[in-house]
Amino acid sequence: MIDVNQLRKGTTFLSDGQIFRVLTYSHTKPGRGNATIRVKVRNMRTGATLEMTFNSGMSVQDIRVDSHNVEYLYTDGEFLTFMDMDTYEQPQIRKDVFGDDFLYLRENLQLKLSSYEGEIIDYELPNTVDLKVVESEMAVAGDTANNPQKKVTLETGLVVQVPMFVNVGDTIRVNTDTGEYITRV
Repeated sequence: MIDVNQLRKGTTFLSDGQIFRVLTYSHTKPGRGNATIRVKVRNMRTGATLEMTFNSGMSVQDIRVDSHNVEYLYTDGEFLTFMDMDTYEQPQIRKDVFGDDFLYLRENLQLKLSSYEGEIIDYELPNTVDLKVVESEMAVAGDTANNPQKKVTLETGLVVQVPMFVNVGDTIRVNTDTGEYITRV
């Protein structure tokens, strides 16, 4: 058990049988009475985000989350298969757990999976990924004013806005947090 005053961004705890990770934390001390702690949390099983309020002095069940470095192998349409880099086990996760982040996954990409008592509850993508351009809009000659952009489709199906000089066959680096083009590799 930990005191709610110790909840900080990234802390994982158990409440009402659900696993929560703290996204934001604020401590309010009114002129009279007990302090209140407000946290914005994400339910690690459902992905829902909500706010919780605690009175100072309360406690929650702290949990230990294990992290494993894994390599993405393949998808069979419904499940994604990974390989644990230490034990060579091959955990499978439903594709819908990743949502739109699935479009950043390519074979042999290394990422981190977090688990609690054997249940995979979270993942952490690398900050950037390098993907190959497979389809591109045509660049229009003379269209060079004000940093023109065009849409390209990458090998995973991700669509990104890029500068006009990027062509089919180029490999580009994409930020996984914002989904924006960084540079040509």
